Amino acid sequence: MKPMRLSLIAAFLVSTALAQADDWPVWGRNTTRNFYSPARDTVSDFNPGRLKRGTEEVDPATTKNIKWVAKLGSEAYGNPTVANGRVYVGTNNESPRDPRIQGDHGILLCLDEATGELQWQLVVPKLGAGKVSDWEFLGICSSPAVEGDRVYLITSRCEIMCLDVAGLTNGNQGYQDEAAYIAGPGKPPVEPGPKGADILWIFDMREELGVFPHNITSSSVLVLKDRVVATTSNGQDWSHVNIPSPLAPTLVMVDKQTGELMGEEGSGISERLKHCNWSSPAYDVIAGRPTIVFGAGDGFCYGFDINPVKGDDDLMVLKELWRYDCVPDKYKTRDGKPIKYPSADGPSEIIATPVLYQNRVYVSIGQDPEHGEGVGNLTCIDATGSGDITRTGKVWNFDGIKRSLSTVSIDPQSGLLFTADYSGYVYCLNADTGELYWRYDMLAHLWGSTLVADGKVYLGDEDGDFVILPARKDFDPDQDKPLLEVMFPTSIYSSPVIANGVLYVATHTHLYAIGK
Repeated sequence: MKPMRLSLIAAFLVSTALAQADDWPVWGRNTTRNFYSPARDTVSDFNPGRLKRGTEEVDPATTKNIKWVAKLGSEAYGNPTVANGRVYVGTNNESPRDPRIQGDHGILLCLDEATGELQWQLVVPKLGAGKVSDWEFLGICSSPAVEGDRVYLITSRCEIMCLDVAGLTNGNQGYQDEAAYIAGPGKPPVEPGPKGADILWIFDMREELGVFPHNITSSSVLVLKDRVVATTSNGQDWSHVNIPSPLAPTLVMVDKQTGELMGEEGSGISERLKHCNWSSPAYDVIAGRPTIVFGAGDGFCYGFDINPVKGDDDLMVLKELWRYDCVPDKYKTRDGKPIKYPSADGPSEIIATPVLYQNRVYVSIGQDPEHGEGVGNLTCIDATGSGDITRTGKVWNFDGIKRSLSTVSIDPQSGLLFTADYSGYVYCLNADTGELYWRYDMLAHLWGSTLVADGKVYLGDEDGDFVILPARKDFDPDQDKPLLEVMFPTSIYSSPVIANGVLYVATHTHLYAIGK
């Protein structure tokens, strides 16, 4: 073969490899949280297969285009993240990887990206507060954020934690009490073993800030320059009336190297909580202004400056740039009387993560799924203003959606926006105008978010049904069929992601790596 042709083939292979070298290192792929992937030639035909009779093992003979399957616990809600050859996913301990660790724990698994084999695991003991603060068997719901050689996440114990991506294979760095941590307070130490996690630092939001997490500490952190921004999940107690810590912040910032507190939200959100704070923060430079955007438990979306300033009592606070009330007035009162939360036709908070796109913020309102279905609202906000921009910042809103937990996905190629609601509907709208093009009924509750990539929309539901829909405005759900519809053996509560040409789907019990 001629040298010129060899060099052309080599160049093609290199360019192809670079095109596929696209990790998914954080919730939403990057800080804007837009559930969009630029990947091309993505999988559109696969079969997850069936479980072998009497086992929880997937029979490979019944699968198609499945690279590997990793067993999780009995419940998994957090999204996988993929970076530098490793896959990270949260679950519980109902399928113990270490026989010494038994019973209910939060678990973060680090798997090999090529094979799905276990590299190491983080074991998090229960708080002991029951359903009110650390609900049984929910495990770790946070989607980890990976930067360089560090992993950042929020544990089920209301902690911001930093880990070494290599686990203990390169020695024990930073924090030295992993054995005591794994065991839990007052119990005999449990050595982590060769496949244990290496904890670098821990910031306990309950101990340091007086946070009272409601049901579970969830959401995913932002890593910005030298800092980490996290939601606290401060909320109500078991009565669903009382807020034990009304002065505790809902958003905090810590030093990413040491875990020391750098600043906290001082807008008084906790005093106005409807239930809890589970939304993840987003970040972008909006009209030249670096802005942290946060969907809060009072129904408002907030913009904060990234540099803390000294506030009352010498506390370092995140300066509020703007706020927008995402709850329409018609959901607040009826016949002049307030509609009580959590009425189906009443107000909601924000659980979905705001998405930042072209100086705008896109976010839906919703409630805890235990509250059932109800009225919703998807808002597009002009985030260039200051102060209370509820009247001046609205670009459009769509109140045809029901309550939603889902983060939107916007395709920059077509300008189409895709999202879902808890009632089970998938929507396609014009991101610029809010015009509705179509609505597709999944016929089951939806917890996760849509993923748009390569002209396709990916999504799974509570029944385990997974669809791939065409990302086109002329798709007609009454006439056209999905590109693919398959059934997984168990429910899907997380959102699909694509990394390096591979589609990842986490069901309640298994993580599937799907590719040609």
